[in-house]
Amino acid sequence: MLVVGFGSGPLQANCYLLAEAAGGPCVVVDPGEDVTAPLTAALAEHRLVPAALVATHGHPDHVASAASLSAEHGVALHLHAGDAELYGGDFVPLEAGTFAGLAVDVRHVPGHTPGSVVLSLETAEGGRLALTGDTLFAGSVGRGADAEAVRDLLESLPDDTVVLPGHGPATTIGRERAGNPFLAGTGA
Repeated sequence: MLVVGFGSGPLQANCYLLAEAAGGPCVVVDPGEDVTAPLTAALAEHRLVPAALVATHGHPDHVASAASLSAEHGVALHLHAGDAELYGGDFVPLEAGTFAGLAVDVRHVPGHTPGSVVLSLETAEGGRLALTGDTLFAGSVGRGADAEAVRDLLESLPDDTVVLPGHGPATTIGRERAGNPFLAGTGA
């Protein structure tokens, strides 16, 4: 599996490209502010073609470029219906399914926004990924994140699951379960 990530915009929100391999379709996760230039470069470098846009939630730093990218590439934005008012544009309700050949599970974890989700998938190589948006970060949680929902997430995913957050560096579920100070006292 190919995973390409980069920060963009004033808040350096992470945008991710997920694909089975270079030279094929990909999923663009969280096409936020100012992603056009780095996204175009990453697509060219890895010979990828967007097959879907997916958002972990509807805040502008995660969806600001969605409408223009949707029009440019002829692909829909998939967003949880709970964030329809935040986004205000056209989208397809986000549900678990296959995007660019990748089976993606969608876990609704409201708190940061009404429609916040965590995307989880297994790689062909046997690895596990969780794209947590602004629900869970390395050593922190997002503003308004529901500690109980985050605890449930931590309990449901194996320790070796790589967490790709909406901001900042990657981490693992095991690392967050063991040492995230914002989850102390939740049983995580």
